[in-house]
Amino acid sequence: MKSLLAFVALPLFALAAENSPQDFSGSIERFDPAFDKLVAPDAKIEKLAGGFTWSEGPVWFDGGIVFSDVPKNTAYRWKEGMVKAEVFLQPSGMTATPTDAREQGSNGLARDAKGQLILCQHGDRRVARMTAPGKFETIADKFEGKRFSSPNDLAIRKNGDIYFTDPPYGLSKLNDSPLKEFPFNGVYRVTPDGKVTLLTKDLTFPNGIAFSPDEKLLYVAISDPKCTRVAAFDVKADGTLGTERTFFDAEAVKGPGLKGGCDGLKVDKDGNVWTTGPGGVLVLSREGKLLGRLNTGQPTANCNWGDDGSTLYITANMFLVRVKTLTKGAGW
Repeated sequence: MKSLLAFVALPLFALAAENSPQDFSGSIERFDPAFDKLVAPDAKIEKLAGGFTWSEGPVWFDGGIVFSDVPKNTAYRWKEGMVKAEVFLQPSGMTATPTDAREQGSNGLARDAKGQLILCQHGDRRVARMTAPGKFETIADKFEGKRFSSPNDLAIRKNGDIYFTDPPYGLSKLNDSPLKEFPFNGVYRVTPDGKVTLLTKDLTFPNGIAFSPDEKLLYVAISDPKCTRVAAFDVKADGTLGTERTFFDAEAVKGPGLKGGCDGLKVDKDGNVWTTGPGGVLVLSREGKLLGRLNTGQPTANCNWGDDGSTLYITANMFLVRVKTLTKGAGW
């Protein structure tokens, strides 16, 4: 019988690549009339590129969508008109001497106020800034002298603070890795002057992370296969977090053929939450009501806004896909 950690390790890129065909087929489900204001009735999920091992962390950067293939230690870029995505960074996450890292590449990607690319680098176990193509500087790699496990995803506040999650997915043996230096999986903040604060250590597998448009709420996706959900925290005046509460319990929408759990998430300009979950991307109201689902047919890692802010790009297993929406991402 496999342990919980073994179960967590397998359904992502290993089993996803094994069980998924290269031909993509998506569909859109509508559960509430409010969804029609977000996604047009004739909208389609469009495949842009494929053949990746486990695509992750999309961000609109340099006129195209840049995303990670975490196991391949490579970031790709796709622009309109391309037949296939091009290599953008290689290596993308393990730039030092290789270790026994389970997933070496970059994962979550973001753009700061200056337009610079900020990366969660599994292999180097840090949050870093790209200073030039293939050149990086460390923003944060330690807390109280101990190394992070494998920073996974990040959200940047208007004041420059970076909030990020640190589950063990980049480490061999995950929580049992001899390289893991913390007995918990934390959510952290690093300020522009480099000060790192532990915000919470009570989440099992914190993953995707995003702010509400007014930055008064912080959402964190929990990718625990036994209790996959989206948690919410009030953000206090000093940037620390209030008590955690469940914003959406995705266990209730699991079903036959609905692959994946809560992994990455983003928020639109009106505060609706677009989170990956069973079946693809779940679209939730500000109150946590399920409005619709973008069915990718794949375990789906993450999503982000691009073009003029109204196109949602989705990294779904071996695919990069997109949906044109009637809204825009927060901050566009």
